[in-house]
Amino acid sequence: MSLSNNHLNNRLRMIAVAFIASLTLGTLTAFSQGSARLAEDAPEEYVVQVGDTLWDIAATFLRDPWYWPEIWYVNPQVENPHLIYPGDVLALVYIDGAPRVTVGQAGSYRLSPQARVTPLTEAITSVSYDSISAFLSRGVVIERSDVDRLPYLLATKGDHLIASAGNTIYIRGTSAQPGERYNIVRVGDRLVDPETNDLIGYQGIEIGEGTIRASGDPATMALTSSKQEAAQGDRLIPTSVEIPLNFFPQAPSSNIDGQIISVVNGVTQIGQYNVVVMNRGSNHGLGVGDVLTVWQRGAVVRDRVEGGNVRLPDEEAGTVMVFKTYDRISYGLVMEATQAIHTEDFVRNPT
Repeated sequence: MSLSNNHLNNRLRMIAVAFIASLTLGTLTAFSQGSARLAEDAPEEYVVQVGDTLWDIAATFLRDPWYWPEIWYVNPQVENPHLIYPGDVLALVYIDGAPRVTVGQAGSYRLSPQARVTPLTEAITSVSYDSISAFLSRGVVIERSDVDRLPYLLATKGDHLIASAGNTIYIRGTSAQPGERYNIVRVGDRLVDPETNDLIGYQGIEIGEGTIRASGDPATMALTSSKQEAAQGDRLIPTSVEIPLNFFPQAPSSNIDGQIISVVNGVTQIGQYNVVVMNRGSNHGLGVGDVLTVWQRGAVVRDRVEGGNVRLPDEEAGTVMVFKTYDRISYGLVMEATQAIHTEDFVRNPT
């Protein structure tokens, strides 16, 4: 069932590049229109380096990277103008008096044909693959409505209590045919909305992967890889390389006011490139690529002059970019952290 890491990464790169190729200056949302501000030290020219991401480059030119669509200029005279490659020279130019970034030379911009040697390296992507590749290829949230409908591990060959790579296991609840592949997950921590106390779903703990060898009830599966031992009751999710395309930083099109409800891998203090779960999803208008500001709730202090308690103002703590959404939940990658981020911190539209 398992795709090789190289194959998965190649698929991820192809999809991300395809998305970047589709970007245009487009219609801006009411939350971002006219708000792009150049960074104080924005260069006139920047040479793209191997390992750069689109977020890195946007942050080089802009104070707020999610306004990149406002300044990116697609030069129709350049071959593959939507793609950015290592070695490209990105120039800060002025078109009708407005700053734009394009592939070319700095200064006042004139339309003219430009030669471009197509690099052997691949076009850059919006975020680092190492940070999110595991989460892009596998669903790691089990929505509440799905738990009881998912196929499950009934038993292992030889009546062992646990199974690992190379073992045969038996599955109920599926009509899958031989050759079909599944991710095996364990139902983990409950994901509860802190605002309503509603159970939204469960954290899925990745156990391994398997391939159906014989259909039936139960079906027979070969456990092809395992990160930990599989056990009776573990659930199965079909393997998929379907990945959201738009890893491009942008302000949300809806007003978002939510909270961080969990952090992947169980760290207590959340920093840059950690993955967090938020209690806002596609039902709230949140989309892949949306950027949110993280706010810590202000502490409550005692007023020793007039008496009583006073809550201090909330403090900005960082920036999160959404990379996977569900109906009521989304996953985000912490792009910036000015101080430690915690569960129950707020996530809101950037200002």
